[in-house]
Amino acid sequence: QQDGYSVPAHLIGQKVRVSLRASHLQIYDGHRLVATHPRVASRGGHVVDLDHYLEVLKHKPGALPGSTALAAARASGAFSPTHDAFWAETRKVNGDSEGTKELIDVLLLHRALPADAVIAGIRAALKIGAVSAEVVAIEARRHAPPGGATTDRHPVARTNEQEQKVVSLTQRRLTDPGAVIAGLPPDTRPVPSVAAYDQLLPRRGAPSPRPPAPDIPKASTP
Repeated sequence: QQDGYSVPAHLIGQKVRVSLRASHLQIYDGHRLVATHPRVASRGGHVVDLDHYLEVLKHKPGALPGSTALAAARASGAFSPTHDAFWAETRKVNGDSEGTKELIDVLLLHRALPADAVIAGIRAALKIGAVSAEVVAIEARRHAPPGGATTDRHPVARTNEQEQKVVSLTQRRLTDPGAVIAGLPPDTRPVPSVAAYDQLLPRRGAPSPRPPAPDIPKASTP
């Protein structure tokens, strides 16, 4: 039985080049390095990377909870209790399927940002109760070091704004609609009127009197 190592989903079934080292192996798609795995100690072992399956799981989110890749990520520490906390909260708000998709979008952020920045972004999103991948991305970029690993062509300018918070109005409405309504400014606009549209209605004159009913002769009895 051969050892097994995962590759990114788009390379499943394709031929790749493997470079064996003493403690790890590298997998290449042509000249591009696509994966690095530690070598398994026992014959027939398997090494899987959760990141390799994210695109597939985005279309089948129900497969994530019981997946071998998730179990391996938890065991290695790549999937931390902070990820689990975000997953639990977003499922409460968005449901199991959509909440899991939000988690997968958060996991995809690890490809562009340092892990500690993503974790900080998750914690910030949980703190303000906005459990969406968009909020995590904004907060993670704020915590990423200048010049850190990122593919964003337009990085957010970093300033010393310790008190700045990103609040999702949609999430606030879902969790506490009364507080959102109470916090809105008063509406000073005049009450709308539809009087102008009355001119479009057909003009009606006074009702004409009904003609008197004709007399009906009564039959006489002999």
